[in-house]
Amino acid sequence: MAEPCNHKSIYLEPSAFAEEAGFERLDASRRAAETTNVGSNQSSNKKQIEKEAKVLSASFPGPLVLPWDDLNLTPDYPPQSFRTWLNDNGNERNKPTKAKRTLYLVNVPNITKSVEFMAKWTTPNVQPEGPPRKKAKVDHKAVDLSPPDAQDIAEYLEAFYHGLPVKIFPERLRFTPWEERCSAKRKEKLKYIGLAHGGQCTRIRVRQAPDGVFQYQLNLNDILTVAMRILPSDAYAVVLLVNHDMYEHEDDVFCCGRAYGASRISVVQAPRYHPMLDHREKINHAHMWPASHCKEFVNKLCAEEDVKPKKVESKPPVRGPMHAAVAAVSKVTSPSTPDGLQALWFSRVARTVSHELGHCFGLDHCVYYACNMQGCSGMQEDVRQAPYLCPVCLAKVSYAIACELQGADEDKRKEYVRKRYEALAEFCGKWKGIGLFVGYEAWLKARLEILDAE
Repeated sequence: MAEPCNHKSIYLEPSAFAEEAGFERLDASRRAAETTNVGSNQSSNKKQIEKEAKVLSASFPGPLVLPWDDLNLTPDYPPQSFRTWLNDNGNERNKPTKAKRTLYLVNVPNITKSVEFMAKWTTPNVQPEGPPRKKAKVDHKAVDLSPPDAQDIAEYLEAFYHGLPVKIFPERLRFTPWEERCSAKRKEKLKYIGLAHGGQCTRIRVRQAPDGVFQYQLNLNDILTVAMRILPSDAYAVVLLVNHDMYEHEDDVFCCGRAYGASRISVVQAPRYHPMLDHREKINHAHMWPASHCKEFVNKLCAEEDVKPKKVESKPPVRGPMHAAVAAVSKVTSPSTPDGLQALWFSRVARTVSHELGHCFGLDHCVYYACNMQGCSGMQEDVRQAPYLCPVCLAKVSYAIACELQGADEDKRKEYVRKRYEALAEFCGKWKGIGLFVGYEAWLKARLEILDAE
């Protein structure tokens, strides 16, 4: 058995592969300017700016840009500065108001008896890549896990979007037949399922999963149509949870989540985050965030593409929140009990839900730092990504809630950031033994210490 990695050194800058991918990160001065409403840096002292950027990188490292990451595939993705976001004028961004400030979480739809065969579609069909089996091979260990609890996700959102009320949508949606003759005997020929809400029913397209991991998938655009129809009058945004695999376009293999930010609607599925798929997806449990920044791990992935590693400073100028996060998760073992796997599953879905709702705040994918709002190209990258908001994205969310909604000035906005960190740290502290939350709690507490010293 290989010795466990001690994550002795970590990368705070993009990997050596970033240059190979064609990714050019904005310099320190530009990154600092991107957090302001004027788009310029108050300081002209280049050395001072670079010094401050090095200190900041101990909290907010650069995006790793590893092989097959989203920024490898789209290295020229345009940045969205705070100023650009602020001056959007309602094209993609909706300001929270006293009348529309509630985040709604719609629980997974119930499966009615007339379409009870859909329950089998939620179970991973763990096998090598290939066409779906006519009869799924059920993994009984997988069946023992229930999808992440909506109330737990709501509590996470209350901390992540501190200052906004979060409510679970009062009605439970229902999967029903779209056609009267819909039955278990005809399920192989099914093209549509109904999703009932109130006195209405919306047609949801259905197809076989092309990779065979699940029997069938639901079209997320059709599900988002339902989200639009049920959007409460007092909602700032709504996110609909689904316990079935989803796809967006016909050439997709699958899609974990999607948001139509300007419409304030989003949808996230849970099944693709199921821990029982980790072996198939080649998830490295020892190097999920924050240990994804481990020098040895990053160098190994770069070497697979014949890219030589970068030199890492043996003594960074500051041992900051990222070091605290990595040290904390180094003491955590990979979950193996049902409760541990259940919590791991929840942590993944919660992070994605917070990401998709970020789009409803008008946030685009982030290219400045390792950040919760980064784009994602697959499950391996997903578990390597950070749960926190970077300085640019945090400036947007804190301004929307503290300034636009609550009428705060700059000093009060900074106080909001502190209270948000405190709320998140309190939440994470309740989830012992789960790497994402253990690392995030350590990171948050270290950030609070920095804020205390300022």
